[in-house]
Amino acid sequence: MRIAMGIEYDGSPFSGWQRQLHASGIQEALERALSRVADHPVAVVCAGRTDAGVHATAQVVHFDTDARRDMRAWMLGTTCNLPPEVCVTWAQPVAEDFHARFSAVGRQYRYIILNRTVRPSLLRHRVCWEHAPLDAARMAEASRCLIGTHDFSSFRAQGCQAKNPLREVTSLEIHRHGEFIYLDIAANAFLHHMVRNIAGTLLAVGRGDQHVEWVRNVLEARNRTVGGITASAAGLYLVQVRYPEQFGVPQVVQLPCLG
Repeated sequence: MRIAMGIEYDGSPFSGWQRQLHASGIQEALERALSRVADHPVAVVCAGRTDAGVHATAQVVHFDTDARRDMRAWMLGTTCNLPPEVCVTWAQPVAEDFHARFSAVGRQYRYIILNRTVRPSLLRHRVCWEHAPLDAARMAEASRCLIGTHDFSSFRAQGCQAKNPLREVTSLEIHRHGEFIYLDIAANAFLHHMVRNIAGTLLAVGRGDQHVEWVRNVLEARNRTVGGITASAAGLYLVQVRYPEQFGVPQVVQLPCLG
């Protein structure tokens, strides 16, 4: 049987999603918990590997098992064996041709910026902090050129292993709510550090360090060195993975809202 699961996690105490030899990854914790419930070794495949410090409200994984458990047992039993920073939000059987990564047709992230003079304490691992005043309207105006299909080489990490830098951004919205600025971005797929590099570039516009058209210039340069900083991992959340309807996988957008 192939089973899909929704996973929620606080990424701050982990070295990222991927299993690692000398660090603690979310994948390792999940596989250990699932193996206890299944009573045999379980390997999982995720929709998208997140970096150290990145969070998720709607990560999706799949795994294969011969163990017979009802879906409630998979969900609650696995959660009971997970660290407090990780939980399973749903579980369901899926077709054998479902693949958490390769069947996905879209992903959505939310990036949260706390814009105030004083650094955060309670939210220090949950947001990107910017002390200088930010103009969210300027950031939104500058971001519009990123919507559509483009070569996002200027926004990919140097170590990005994707063979093709073309990605289609289907929506990108920025709005302020009190001291918080929310950046919501959806695309067919993302390059390594793409969202954080976009956020870092837009922060420069929001502070007034760069003009609105600069973002278009960065995009067209296709050169990572001309863009803004890589913004903090703490503000980034994976909030949806989309699949074709035929798989029947839950696809509700889970947006964290801090203010």
